[in-house]
Order: sequence, then C-alpha cells, then structure tokens
Amino acid sequence: MAMVKNFLTILSAPVIAFLAILLRSRLSTTWRWAEVITADVVVVDATIYTSDPVLPFAEAMAIRNGRILRVGNYSDIKDLIGEVTCILNFEGKVVVPGFIDSHVHFLYGGLRMGHVELRGVKSQDEFIEKVKEAMRGKLPGEWVLGSGWNNDIWGGDLPIASWIDDVTPNNPVWLSRVDGHMGLANTLAMNIAGISKYTHDPVGGTISKTMDGEPTGLFADSAMKLLLDVIPEASVDDRRDALIRASKYALMRGVTMVVDVGRYFPGETVDHVWKDLSDVYRWADLAGRMLIRVCLFFPLQTWSSLAALIQENGRALSEWLYLGGVKAFFDGSLGSKSALFYEPYEDDPDNYGIQVTDFDWLLNMTLACDKSSLQVAIHAIGDKANDLVLDLYHSVASSNGIRDRRFRIEHAQHLVPATTTRFGQQRVIASVQPDHLLDDAGSAEQKIGAIRAHTGSYLFQSLLSGGARIAFGSDWPIADINPLKSIKTALTRRLPNWNTAWISSEIIALDDALNAYTISAAHAIFLDHEVGSLSPGKYADFVVFPSTSWEEFADDVPATVFATYINGVQAYP
Repeated sequence: MAMVKNFLTILSAPVIAFLAILLRSRLSTTWRWAEVITADVVVVDATIYTSDPVLPFAEAMAIRNGRILRVGNYSDIKDLIGEVTCILNFEGKVVVPGFIDSHVHFLYGGLRMGHVELRGVKSQDEFIEKVKEAMRGKLPGEWVLGSGWNNDIWGGDLPIASWIDDVTPNNPVWLSRVDGHMGLANTLAMNIAGISKYTHDPVGGTISKTMDGEPTGLFADSAMKLLLDVIPEASVDDRRDALIRASKYALMRGVTMVVDVGRYFPGETVDHVWKDLSDVYRWADLAGRMLIRVCLFFPLQTWSSLAALIQENGRALSEWLYLGGVKAFFDGSLGSKSALFYEPYEDDPDNYGIQVTDFDWLLNMTLACDKSSLQVAIHAIGDKANDLVLDLYHSVASSNGIRDRRFRIEHAQHLVPATTTRFGQQRVIASVQPDHLLDDAGSAEQKIGAIRAHTGSYLFQSLLSGGARIAFGSDWPIADINPLKSIKTALTRRLPNWNTAWISSEIIALDDALNAYTISAAHAIFLDHEVGSLSPGKYADFVVFPSTSWEEFADDVPATVFATYINGVQAYP
C-alpha cells in the first residue's frame, strides 16, 4: 500500500503539470475562438437595404476587422457581441451599401475645385463677369482655368476669344465646356500654343475658325490637346492635395469607391495616368492617406504596361487601390456636336459627328488586350458609335473565345432602340451617368430632332429589360459627384423646372437605381466579391440616411447623407 502511495506521489507532479498545460491550451483555444466570433462593431435597429438578393433587407449587422461577419435580425447577431464590441444603434435609419461611382476623373475633379466655375452661367455678360472676377489677384502670365459652361443655357451661341480678350490681356485662359469635349482659349493662350489660321485640324478634333480662317478660340475633342499641352502641369503636391480634397468631398456624398478613368479628354498624354498612379495614389496608399477605395483605368495604348503590372502584383495593390482595365474614346459628345450618329445633326445638316479613333487600330488593340485578360472600356455617345463599338466587341469575343469579359461602354447615351438588347446579349456593361440627361433634355430635340431624341436617349429601363447590367456614375467633374441626385434623376427624369418626365417610359425602379450604384457597379469592375453589397465577407462600407423607414426613403429620396462608413469606421462627418 505504501508502495502504491509513493508511486502516485511520484507521478502527481508531471500529471498535474500535464493537466495544467492541457487546461491552459483548452482555455487559450476557447479564448481564441471567442476572439474570432466576437464583433468589433454591431449595427442594430437599422433599416438595411443590402443589395443582396439572398437577403434584401435586414435590421442588424456584425463587423470584424473591417468586414461583415453576419447580417440579419438582432437575434441572429447578438451572440457576436462581446465586452468591447461597439454597438451602433441607428434608431431605424436607412442604411445602404457604400456608393460606387463608376466613372470619374478624380484628380482632375479635385484640382478643378479651385478653378473658375461656369456651370449655370446664363448669358454672355455673366460669362465675361465670371472670368473678370477670376483675374483678381492673378499675376501676369499666370494661367486662368475654368469649366462648366453650357452654351445651350443662353441660347446656343458658342463663346469666342473676343468675349474675354479685353479682360484677360496679360493672362492665358482655358475654359472647358460642361461635357469636357470642347474648350475656349483666349488669344494669348492661342499665341502661346502657336495656333494660327495655318494650323490644321488634328485627327479626331476640330479648330473653330471664322470665314477668313482665323481661329475663334474654340477647340473640340482631340484639338483641345493643342492647348492642354502648353498648360503647366499641376505639381505633385497640388495633385496629392487634390486627391485628399476629392476624397473628402466624395465621402460627404456617400461615395466609398470610385472608378477613376483618368484625364477627361481624347488625345490625352498617355503618361498622365501612370504619373498619377506613382506620384499620387501609391504615395497616399503607402502613407496611409487613402480615404476611399479607387479602381484605376489606363489609356488603351499602354495596355502592355498594365498587363505586366497586374501579372506582377495582381489587381489589388491594397484594400484601397485596385487596377481596373483600359479605356479608349470612339466619339465626342452631343453638346459639342461631335457624338457620332447615323443621321446628321438637325441644326447642322453636314455634321454627323466625329469618330476620334481609327476602327481597325481600336479593334487590334482590343484583341491584344482581351488576349491578356484585360477589361476594356470604350467611350461611345452617339447611336452609330455605340453600334460600332458593340460590333467591335462581338468580333473580339468571336475571335478570342468565350470568357467573362465584362466589356464596358462608357456613357451609351443615344442608341437605336433595337441596340438595347445587344448589351444584354453580349454581356456588355452600360456605364451610364443619369445626371447628363439634365444637360441634354432641353437641347436634344434641337440637335438631333424630336423623334431621335425621344426614342433613343438615355434608355435605362430598356437596357435593363434587355438583360443589360447598368453601372451608374457621375463623370465628375463634368457633372457633380452626387449619387442621391443621380438616383432621383433616374427615378423622375425631370429637370428642376419641369412638371413631366423626359421619356417617362425609361424611368427605373428605386432598387434598380440603388443596385446600379452598388452591386452592379462592383460587378462592372470585377470586385463584386469584395464590395457592392452588405453581405458576409465583404468590406463594411455603408451609408446612413436620415430617413427612419424604407417607405419614407422611397417616397422622397433624401438630398443629404447622415453618415458614411468605410471598414465599419465612420469616415463622414
């Protein structure tokens, strides 16, 4: 008996030690498991529209490490609440996924916030006065830049250099039209650029001239490059400031991600976007200064550089910065009468618009891009331009075989009605901007006639009915970056002073409009597995509105955002 007692005494120390280790291990494992399933943030008492057809509406959401753990009712997520979980009680307020603006010129928009604002100017006198005001404090030789003028507002007459020469004798001036496809230079700016009566129109652009051959100061599409090339490039610091300024402005509007398609004009210098990537975006990313997510598109002619960069780094450079695809131009704009149509302009019978890029070159480049699995986006506004781009995409798909391409047409504003079904059949994304119809509705009939204007303009519902995916954007700074305003435009198709909708049959439903700014916009850049809906596993990017019920929100879409969250963290206000 004593022998047994001694044996147990000898064994007790290691056994106890082993049991202690086992217990600590189990406790540690249990603690780690508890850590994994405990949320950092829980949203409760909210009216959540998820943009996820599996669960369209919810009232609670759990978030950990910036991503969504679970969505549902409070009873579904209450077990994820721990001692340090932050509980956000929204008291019934409406929550939707963070808006994705599918088409912006982001750094240019940030820079332009300091330029002369000509949007809404209603007369020649007001135009001149705005430029005169901008001259105050300017040193001789300093460039004066502005944008946003729309000659349709004051009756259609295009501005000319002589309007502003007297008030800008010592300063070169460049003022771009609201659509970004035409601009006005004063005489001093033209002299600096070496423009004279002997300067010929470049391919894909026009220089407006008098009967005597003298340039009037107006440049359209690729001709703008003649002036833009002599405007001093914004400094790196200015561009970095522009990114921060633009990002804060976007967050104020509920935008948590943008698709930056680069500079805004055909014939742009191809290295601009690459400089923006290296000097601005990568700087901000490495410095922890990114405030919203950005997906970048690059000029088509630089596709091989993009393909190499994606092969080396993948498409996600970080959780903030993504490599998208390539972009090209096919035509101009309706406002500048350079969009390419089958029929001539009603008030300019010899003008069918401008094809700014050679078709065969564009086809060959797109074939090469597609073989490298790059996404391609092409600007097309007129009905003929859209058909030709769809023909091009069909040819590329037929040559290179079946795969998930998600080709994009940027704008797709004016279509032959039968063309709407082609988008769905070919699975081409229609990247459209609702607020552009506010600029076109009042003048489209004059430019292309009532029948063409009313049967083929901004066919959002027809595109959806034909099976197309539409992605909404703003084209900021051409139009304001304001998803709530764009959604309202898509729901009403009414100008501010109009009592009836412009082409009421093309009004779309609220959920379609929200999806176009969320899950469809994410799909349009191959990021629907990361963003675009409030679904488990995705980034917790969402917007909160003052509306306290879905009925209230649907009856009157609010004009302002209550709060914007990225990664579950409040980013605005």
